[in-house]
Amino acid sequence: MYETVRTETDARGVATLWLARSEKHNAMSAQMLADLVAAAKALDADDRVRVVVLAAEGKSFCAGGDLAWMRAQFEMGAATRKRESAKLSTMLQALDTLAKPLIGRVQGNAFGGGVGMASVCDVAVGVDTLKMGFTEARLGIIPATIGPYVLARMGEGRARRVFMSARLFGAAEAVDLGLLARAVSADALDAAIEAEVVPYLSCAPGAVAAAKQLARDLGPRIDAQVVDHTIAALADRWETEEAAEGIGAFFDKRKAAWVTG
Repeated sequence: MYETVRTETDARGVATLWLARSEKHNAMSAQMLADLVAAAKALDADDRVRVVVLAAEGKSFCAGGDLAWMRAQFEMGAATRKRESAKLSTMLQALDTLAKPLIGRVQGNAFGGGVGMASVCDVAVGVDTLKMGFTEARLGIIPATIGPYVLARMGEGRARRVFMSARLFGAAEAVDLGLLARAVSADALDAAIEAEVVPYLSCAPGAVAAAKQLARDLGPRIDAQVVDHTIAALADRWETEEAAEGIGAFFDKRKAAWVTG
């Protein structure tokens, strides 16, 4: 049904949405973004589904954007690049506005857009060995489209500790920053996810959906204006010499011109 994700639903109505591009560390391609949007809409419309677990196959939860896809954007016109930038935003919106509870099962590293996906989950639990980081600035770009969701989860003060430095941090710091609710051993991860799932199975589905909508209404504003601003900000960065140098350096396996350390 999908090329890069898969879904399964158990008898209780607990659905798992799997990122299934493990050979690429679940890096987000245009196809994966489209698959995630379609899967989120299908799960939202399925009355059997009570809870959704966002999980990933392989060693990494999500390595961020697929750099081959990102590099290809340099050959596109500005308008096309903007449409490509909007695809990540559309995916994050689809997950963020899911009426069902969304629980993140972060079994491995999450970078860039992968941290964004963890941020749109209602709760995320990760393994205690993982690394996270907003690695965009290292490539000359910015964590724009994930920004509203990251700031909503972390708050501006905590976000500024890691949002623009590309510094990698571990699971304990991710908990302190608010990105993860808990960090557990790999052997304890499934039990920790189950502990988050079970309470919802005794709740009225409509009440859960209404409460989640209310939380979004009362939280930081993430409306069309905010989303459009982030899309434009990322598209503008793609036009810079730094972006060309950063992506080029990555593929050439060399240090970017600004690296001094």
